[in-house]
Amino acid sequence: MQIEQIYTGCLAEAAYYIESNGEVAIIDPLRETGPYLERAKKDNAKIKYVLETHFHADFVSGHLDLASQTGATIVFGPTAEPGYPAHIAKDNEILPLGNIFIKVLHTPGHTMESSSFLLLDENKKEVAVFTGDALFIGDVGRPDLAVKTDLSQEDLAGHLYESLQNKILTLPDSITIYPGHGAGSACGKNMSKETTDTLGNQKKTNYALQAKSKEEFVASVLDGLVAPPQYFPKNAVMNKLGYESIENVLDRGLKALSPNAFDAAANETEALLLDVRDPQDFAKGHVPNSINIGLDGVFATWVGTLIPDLKQELLLIAYPGKEEEAITRLSRVGYDYTIGYLSGGYEAWVAADKEIETVDCIEPEAFAAKFKENPKLDVLDIRKESEYNAEHIEGVKNFPLDFINQNMAELSKDKTYYLHCAGGYRSMIMSSILKARGFHNLVNINGGFAALKQTGEFKLTEYQEPKTML
Repeated sequence: MQIEQIYTGCLAEAAYYIESNGEVAIIDPLRETGPYLERAKKDNAKIKYVLETHFHADFVSGHLDLASQTGATIVFGPTAEPGYPAHIAKDNEILPLGNIFIKVLHTPGHTMESSSFLLLDENKKEVAVFTGDALFIGDVGRPDLAVKTDLSQEDLAGHLYESLQNKILTLPDSITIYPGHGAGSACGKNMSKETTDTLGNQKKTNYALQAKSKEEFVASVLDGLVAPPQYFPKNAVMNKLGYESIENVLDRGLKALSPNAFDAAANETEALLLDVRDPQDFAKGHVPNSINIGLDGVFATWVGTLIPDLKQELLLIAYPGKEEEAITRLSRVGYDYTIGYLSGGYEAWVAADKEIETVDCIEPEAFAAKFKENPKLDVLDIRKESEYNAEHIEGVKNFPLDFINQNMAELSKDKTYYLHCAGGYRSMIMSSILKARGFHNLVNINGGFAALKQTGEFKLTEYQEPKTML
């Protein structure tokens, strides 16, 4: 028996490969099927099942393509109603896999169809449980992502409490927990950087498992939840109803366009120009009206947060050789309509003597001197509200990148804005979006809050709760 966790840091997502006696089960695969096919081929094994813990909201699963390519059976737990052929397992149903067994545990709460998969060895001894988004390391799944339900998040949190108490916490303390996500995922709020643990240790350390009643659990789990990224419900619908094969997505996107053809496509379509290079390179020069979301950052999540339409056509500007990776990672969150890329990248654009734009940047020490002279400069701290509340420069406004589309009316094109995030990745995204929307008086602060703090030139403050008047 083999168990392999296939972890993708950009999405903080864990898929699983389980093999026994030449038969394989894949749990919660990503959109691209190649890694799973290659892994099974290495073992000279056949993929028998594609097990889905639920209709995922934060990524598009690869279950349809993988089943089509291998003949594997897609398996969901009770109450799932997918728009394509799948085996809807009964609660406690046992699936044979080589010499071992997988028991389906219906664990509703994160969503109503959510199920965990309990791994039993040859003697039907409980070895591990794949909990999907029911139980994480350090956290539990948020109860507000279900697709089309009449239940409130309080109702769902109550179901999750019952699932944990009756299905998971009754298992042996020695059993290994294999969750669906780790730190950085928006499917929970307090996930550990560790991606496996024993159930016994989670009983001691997971805040959500310390609740002494259902009411306490519900209050604890719901406390501090922020709105999920806008693409979450759209991805959940794709996973429930079906989607286009990734091969078609790649065929459509991998069209090399000369600078002239790229320029024409930009002018003749409503495509968004997406530059996935590093922020520093984007600042030095970029195609006018392009926005920068760097491939080496939390790329897919920021694309999904900031581009509201999954069917938005995209024209790609990438380092040569990185185009397929970018299109694949876009497809993981449902952005399937890349229609071409700039052949030769930005350097080819420059060589063709095309118009370029730059982003003004300032070093933290130089900004410190400017701010000391004029503390009323318009400075936007674009980190999340929680980051800002933890610590920020006194007198600086919080304008989270997450909500730029909702809050654009608060900004004026007549002002000069100095932008910073934590380290520079997000502030370049914000700068590029504002420039594309006609804001040209922008200065990006290199190194972000970390570099500003290191200068020792700023008065820092923490958020203070307003005092209640009695």
